[in-house]
Amino acid sequence: MTFNILTDSTSDLDEMYAKIHQIVVLSLTVTVDDQAFDTFGDSRLTPEALLREMKAGKSVQTSQINSGQFVETFKNFAKKNEAVLYLAFSSGLSGTFQSAVIARDMVHEEFPQAKIVIIDTLAAASGEGFLVEEAVKMRDQGKTIEVTAKAIETLKMHLSSQFMVEDLSHLARGGRIPKAVAIVGTMANIKPLLDVDTEGKLRQVSKVRGRKKAIHQLVEKTLDSIDLNYPRILIGYSGSNQTALEVKKTILDSKLVNEIDIRPIGTTIVTHTGENTLAIFSISNKVRK
Repeated sequence: MTFNILTDSTSDLDEMYAKIHQIVVLSLTVTVDDQAFDTFGDSRLTPEALLREMKAGKSVQTSQINSGQFVETFKNFAKKNEAVLYLAFSSGLSGTFQSAVIARDMVHEEFPQAKIVIIDTLAAASGEGFLVEEAVKMRDQGKTIEVTAKAIETLKMHLSSQFMVEDLSHLARGGRIPKAVAIVGTMANIKPLLDVDTEGKLRQVSKVRGRKKAIHQLVEKTLDSIDLNYPRILIGYSGSNQTALEVKKTILDSKLVNEIDIRPIGTTIVTHTGENTLAIFSISNKVRK
């Protein structure tokens, strides 16, 4: 193994996949009322359990990974003289990336030769996970950390994250979208479609009346620009996976894609999106704008 890969729990990686590929995953924290929970590992709060708490009216909030956690992790690699590539949750959605940068600088004071490469993925959920898995492929092919990092920096600007949420109030509460957008989304069955911009922030790209039409547009936007060199799509969902299964069939029928994985959206992201969220992640032939 030429280098180690580190990411955070917002990448929504399957825990067995992370174990098999020796990926270190740091956990963000979700607090329900006054009780804090991990979002990765054996003691994690599952998305399903969180949704039940939210339906019960519990107060929920998320906490970023702090610099101290990163210092400890980076030092463990530095002491063994092992390089580490950290693919971070979007800086436009969390302070986790900045915490990692501060920690790297602190570790370099004690271990100036430590090789710690940090990438702001400008992504979340399985979009972030998509980039992590591409990095794993390159590492396992024997690519260097420098070559892999450069490739991921390019690829992330082609990552397409198209999604729709049922209830925009959760995003507005966390400051991820303007409250005015959330208000519009509750009127007359209008479904705002969102993506992630070049700063890694959420933005509204269109408004569609009705869930069925909104889902159709999500699929259409994805297939219209998919890079055929990456014929793979990840579908994220919260709550029931029924819609995700239907979307998978529709996309496979297009014959443009031969690999589709369906994954539950993780606990941290569900805190801000709520139930019945649908997200489609792919590599686009266009650069993010």
